[in-house]
Amino acid sequence: MKKVVIIGGGIAGLSAGIFAQKNGFQSIILEKHHTLGGECTGWDRYGYHIDGCIHWMVGTKKGTQINDLWETVGALDGTDIYHPESFMAVEYDSTTVHFYRSLERFKSSWLEISPNDKDIIDEFYRDIKKLQSFSIPVGKPVDMMNIAEKVKYVFSMKDVGYIMQKYGKISIKELADKFKHPALREAVASFMPEGDYSAISVIFPLGTFTGGQSSIPIGGSKKLAQRMVDKYHSLGGRIETSCEIVEADIQANIVTNVMSKDGKAYEADYFIAACDAKVLYEKILKGCYPDSAFEKRYNNPEIYPLASNIYIGIGYEGILSDIPRTLKFPVESLNICQNQKPIEYLQMTHYCYEPNFAPKDHTVITLAINQFEPELEAWELLVKNKEEYNKEKIRIGEAVIRAMETRFPNMKGKLKLLDVATPQTYVRYCNAYRGAFMAFWPTISGKALVHTGYIKGINNILLSGQWLKPPGGLPTALITGKDTIMRICKKEKQSFISS
Repeated sequence: MKKVVIIGGGIAGLSAGIFAQKNGFQSIILEKHHTLGGECTGWDRYGYHIDGCIHWMVGTKKGTQINDLWETVGALDGTDIYHPESFMAVEYDSTTVHFYRSLERFKSSWLEISPNDKDIIDEFYRDIKKLQSFSIPVGKPVDMMNIAEKVKYVFSMKDVGYIMQKYGKISIKELADKFKHPALREAVASFMPEGDYSAISVIFPLGTFTGGQSSIPIGGSKKLAQRMVDKYHSLGGRIETSCEIVEADIQANIVTNVMSKDGKAYEADYFIAACDAKVLYEKILKGCYPDSAFEKRYNNPEIYPLASNIYIGIGYEGILSDIPRTLKFPVESLNICQNQKPIEYLQMTHYCYEPNFAPKDHTVITLAINQFEPELEAWELLVKNKEEYNKEKIRIGEAVIRAMETRFPNMKGKLKLLDVATPQTYVRYCNAYRGAFMAFWPTISGKALVHTGYIKGINNILLSGQWLKPPGGLPTALITGKDTIMRICKKEKQSFISS
């Protein structure tokens, strides 16, 4: 029985482990942290549970390929799905713009706000509707397809390909500027900060959400990951936690073993790096096997930006049943981080639908504040002084509470700061490069990266995870974990077992 060592116990690593066991390999997952799941996680503070990942997850619609794959790895076993009525609501002056799940309601509510925008609203509606039927393909990766399979794949992408090309050529700001009404412009523009960011970041989430493909598994991110851990264990897989891999021994183009920080060596026939790409190339492989596609992107952050966030958990003594699950509201020039211009909006999400996340008659709230350059660099410098770093986190949390109390006066005295995570939190727990919780963000100038995971010059180690298909996310991690085992099966000349 061939052995497989999997470096990293996030969703990609768990997916790879599950399919390794299903296909007759003896596998072990080595995880730096004490808890598996990687960035798909949550944590407890003061009697509240802070969900740290899933705001919406592609693959909750029965009958789709991606849902079948989530079911295969046990992620949705016995789990109810929550379907919020809106993706997000954005306040502008006295107007609230809703991105409703019902596309008809979405359209009519926007027309009610701005009848003069009928033409662009109709066009936007039609394009979102075309994406509703799109289901993420989870079969063979393109590099493993034969000619007939490639032709079928290209044909299946015909309609969605046109939409993705159309929105891939314009920025979010250019899309927003098509609308005459300032509230609609602001709502669309609020998806990302000003810049070269592609409008795909707007159209794709709305297509999957209104098409019923994106919802929220009850119990949150940590429980979803734990169900995959349970599935892996049930198949005979092994796990070692608090095991950070820092080096690989390579002989004649073959990795013979990898070594943990505490000096323990792990031998195998195959190695899967289901971890941050930068960690693999520069830390584990010591920079000896550079990849030009990744180097091009790391060296051009203005074209291939990375994104992180400040993630704030707040407990509320009350129930927020009359507020949309996710709401963006304006604030008066809130100063967040040095070298960052004051932010003008806060995005809050409440978890009233998860009563177990908070004490009785209380609600947990999270707020996410996007961080790009130069904020990522500012956090890298600040974390070197732990005292100042911790003081800044508290200052930010308290500033956010004051802003919330200004917007919601009835909350005054009822809000409790639970925790503040920063880009450096992702570095600390997940070895995420610069704190990026996803891969390179799509821009007009950037070229899409589709990577096979093979490492030039080494025959038995493969990269897996969201870095292979930016911008990444949970479905990408799930699919690439499976794809990596498909590639190993091909090298072993054995059929791949998918279920």
